[in-house]
Amino acid sequence: MQASGTLLLTRSDVARVLTLADCIAAVEEGFRCEGEGRIQPPSILGVRAPSGGLHVKAGFLGLDRPCIVAKANANFPDNPRRHGLPTIQGVVLVVDADNGHPLAIMDSIEITVQRTGAATAVAARYLARRASTAAAIIGCGVQGRVQLRSLLEVLPIERAAVYDVDGDAAARFVTWARDDLRIRARAAESVADAVRDADVVVTCTSSERVVLDAADVRPGVMVAAVGADSEHKWEIDPRLFARSKVVVDNLNQCATIGDLHHAIERCAMTRDAVHADLGSIVAGKRPGRSDRDEITLFDSTGVALQDAVTALHVLRRAAAQQLGVRFDFFA
Repeated sequence: MQASGTLLLTRSDVARVLTLADCIAAVEEGFRCEGEGRIQPPSILGVRAPSGGLHVKAGFLGLDRPCIVAKANANFPDNPRRHGLPTIQGVVLVVDADNGHPLAIMDSIEITVQRTGAATAVAARYLARRASTAAAIIGCGVQGRVQLRSLLEVLPIERAAVYDVDGDAAARFVTWARDDLRIRARAAESVADAVRDADVVVTCTSSERVVLDAADVRPGVMVAAVGADSEHKWEIDPRLFARSKVVVDNLNQCATIGDLHHAIERCAMTRDAVHADLGSIVAGKRPGRSDRDEITLFDSTGVALQDAVTALHVLRRAAAQQLGVRFDFFA
């Protein structure tokens, strides 16, 4: 990362150097550093538009090379249907924290997709039963696929039940899971049907109303609530928070834009009742799962440290392989 100028990386460049296993390792190390107090808390800014919105997440990493990383993501759920565009589009900016020089600008789609799945995988290492073999995926888009792939990296998943309001999407997901992942898969008739035998449940939708009912989650299950990344989104029945050991990626962020904030608003949960943030667990300061029958709930809103550690990994690999295009902003 010593070359002059700014490195521009496309999504295909990012995908060439970022594997899911490497992303999981980077994200886990990022949470460990946060839990040990070596990364400062992230910042977030959100702007709402009629058909979607844009959020900016920024963080500082003072590790081997001090950097500031900021991601600006536009999230427009109807894009695939209306415009043939991805739901999420954006860029990641990596800045030298010593002098403010922009080291790199890269597409954010691949980073966002993989680091979101990676956070679930890290949480599953500490919150799911180790012998978990059955997954339920609610939401069969791109994120649903990476969530299942991520679980397979850390758990002995053998079968998956999936549900989507779009039955065709669920059917395509089942075919992909069988052909590409070589696991048993079925399309469920409802969310309740999907989760009835699951050890791990992942909700990754753009819903603005409850998707997963508390009564449908049996003892011993881990739930990863991935979809809510704005105050308008909502997937988890607040009553499930009251039944669960709740872990957050970032307490302030989850209490503002995550499913946690809906539970707090409805007096089903308080901030003080949250068991821990994931960084504290990874760093060994708080326990993860401690009982076979407890329900664990991971509220995953997506934090800047995930983007930062992943982007720096991409930048190192891309620079080493001489990928991308270098240019001078100030020419």
